[in-house]
Amino acid sequence: MFVRLSVLLLAISLVVGVVARPSGGAGKPTRYVVKPTDTLWSIAAAHYAGDPRQGIWELQQRNQLHGTTLVPGQRLVLP
Repeated sequence: MFVRLSVLLLAISLVVGVVARPSGGAGKPTRYVVKPTDTLWSIAAAHYAGDPRQGIWELQQRNQLHGTTLVPGQRLVLP
């Protein structure tokens, strides 16, 4: 009886392992091209809910920005 139960659990584990896939919930990163009038604040306010300061921090971290200066045509990855 114990052997049958072990084999059944092993088979179920294998089926779940084969069928399970990553969720892909993060999706593809969104790219943004900076326009002449854009600031980190305006980009964060337009693309993130809540406090834009959190969005600015995330933009700086994701794009390795050491300051707040943006150049028109610069490409940013939106987290």
